[in-house]
Amino acid sequence: MKALYALFYASVIVFVSCKPAKTTISEVKSEDVITLKFIQLNDVYEIAPLSGGKYGGMARVAHIADSVRAVNPNTYLFMAGDFLNPSLLGTLKVDGERVHGRQMIEVMNAMKFDLVTFGNHEFDIGLEHLEDRLNESNFQWTSANVMKVSEQGPVPFTVQKDIGNIKIPEHYSLVVSNEAGKQLSLGFFSVTVPSNPVEFIHYGDIYEEAVEAYEQLKPTSDVVIGLTHLIVDQDIILAKRLPDLPLIMGGHEHNNMLVPVGNTVIAKADANARTIYIHTLDYNTLTKELKLDSELVVVDDQVSSDPEVEAIVRSWNTVLNERITEVIENPNEIIYHAAPALDGTDETTRSRQSNLGDLITKGMAYGFNNEVDAVIVNGGSFRLDDKLEGNVTSMDIFRVLPFGGAVFKVDITGELLKEVLDYGKAAAGTGAYLQRYNITESAGGDWLIDGKPVEGGKRYYTIATSDFLMKGYDIPFLTEEHPGVLRVYKPEKNDVAYDIRKAVILYLKSLK
Repeated sequence: MKALYALFYASVIVFVSCKPAKTTISEVKSEDVITLKFIQLNDVYEIAPLSGGKYGGMARVAHIADSVRAVNPNTYLFMAGDFLNPSLLGTLKVDGERVHGRQMIEVMNAMKFDLVTFGNHEFDIGLEHLEDRLNESNFQWTSANVMKVSEQGPVPFTVQKDIGNIKIPEHYSLVVSNEAGKQLSLGFFSVTVPSNPVEFIHYGDIYEEAVEAYEQLKPTSDVVIGLTHLIVDQDIILAKRLPDLPLIMGGHEHNNMLVPVGNTVIAKADANARTIYIHTLDYNTLTKELKLDSELVVVDDQVSSDPEVEAIVRSWNTVLNERITEVIENPNEIIYHAAPALDGTDETTRSRQSNLGDLITKGMAYGFNNEVDAVIVNGGSFRLDDKLEGNVTSMDIFRVLPFGGAVFKVDITGELLKEVLDYGKAAAGTGAYLQRYNITESAGGDWLIDGKPVEGGKRYYTIATSDFLMKGYDIPFLTEEHPGVLRVYKPEKNDVAYDIRKAVILYLKSLK
C-alpha cells in the first residue's frame, strides 16, 4: 500500500484497565489477546479528492480499509457524523430529484461501513430524503439522543428492510473473537450536538442520554466506546462523566485532534477524509486490560484507489462535470492559492466577516466591473462548512456556492440599506447574517461605506447582492417591491454576473 503510514500528525498509546487484573503481563499469551482495528472518519462531504486531487477521496480510504482488513479481519469502519450534507453533488438534480446524499450512501455501502451516527447536517436534507437515505444504507446506524418527532411523541427512526422496519437502536453491541476463539464484547453509544434544529428532530440531552446508554451497555460489555458528533468541549465533559471510557471517536470540528482526558482519548480526523484515524485496540482477555494506539493517517495522492469505489465516484463526477461545464469551461483549474486558509465554516460565515466572505463579495463586485458602492450576501448561501487551504480550484467555488444564482445590481436608499444591515447584524448565528464588501461599522455602531457614514434622506447607493436576497427569503422586507429599492439591474445570460460562481472564479483568476 502506497505511503499508508507516510505521515502521522498525532499518535498516542494508552493503557486502560477495564476490570481488576488477576494475571500479570508476563503470563499473557498471544492467544489471550484480541486485536481490533477501528478506522474512523468524520465530516466527509465530498466523495472525490479535493485540492485538485491532492487530498481526500473515498476510493483512497477504501483502499486503506481493504489493506488493513486483509491483515486483520477484526477491522471496523466508522463515520462520526456529517456525510449526507452539505455537498456540491447533493444539490444537483438527477431524474428530477435532488441527490441529497445518495452518492455518499452508494459509496459507503461499497466501502462496507460498519457503524455510523448522525451529524447535525444530516437533517438539512429534510425528513423524506433522510428516511430514503436510511433505507438505502447497508450499514448500522445508532443514536442515543436523536429521535423522530411524531404525533405520539419522540420515536426512534426506522430503516426499511425486507424483514420489515428495524428501529435505529440507542446503542449497539458487537461480539468479536480471535483465532483461538477468545471473545470480546464491545458496546457503542452515540450522541449528536443539537445544532441545525428542524421540526422533525427531537434532541435528547446529550449527557443524560449518553450516560444512560453507557449504563445499559456496561453490564454486558467488556469495552464501551463512544461515537459522537459533538463540540470537543462537550466531548471533554462527557469523558469526565464516564471516566472508564477508553475512546471517543468524534466529529464536528473538521480539524484533527487527539485529546487525552483522564483514561479517555478523544479523536477527531480532518474533514473530507484529508486524514483518517486508525485505532489499534489490544484487549487481554485474562487481565481485562486494553491497550489503545491511535494513529492519524494522511489520505493524499500517494495512496492508491479501490477500483470498485473509484468507478462509483467517477460515475457521479461525470454527472457533476456535465453540469458545471455549463457555467465554467475547466472546473478543475487551479485559480487561487489560499494561505492562510479561507474560512467557510458555518460558525464563521454566519456570525462574523470572514476572509472567504471578503473574496466572494469582491468577486460579486467584479461581476459589474467594480461599478458598485458596496456588496452584501447572506452567509447562509455559503454551503461549504469547511476551510479551503492551499490550491483552490473552480470546483471549490462551486462547493462554496452550490446553488449559484445571479448577482443583481440594485439602487437602494440609505435608509433601507441601514435597515438591511441592522437586520443582518441582529441575525448573527443564522444564514441571514451578511457578508459584506466596502461596508464597515464605526466604534459607535454607525454603518460606513468607503469609511463614510451611510446617509438617509434622498441619498441612494448602488450595491451588488444575490438574487436570493432580493426575493425576501432571509431578510423579509428586502424585495423589489419595497419603495426603498429604486432600480434593479438583472444580468443577461452571457454577463459575468449571471452566475455568482462565474463572477467569483473570474475575479480570483484576475488576481494571478
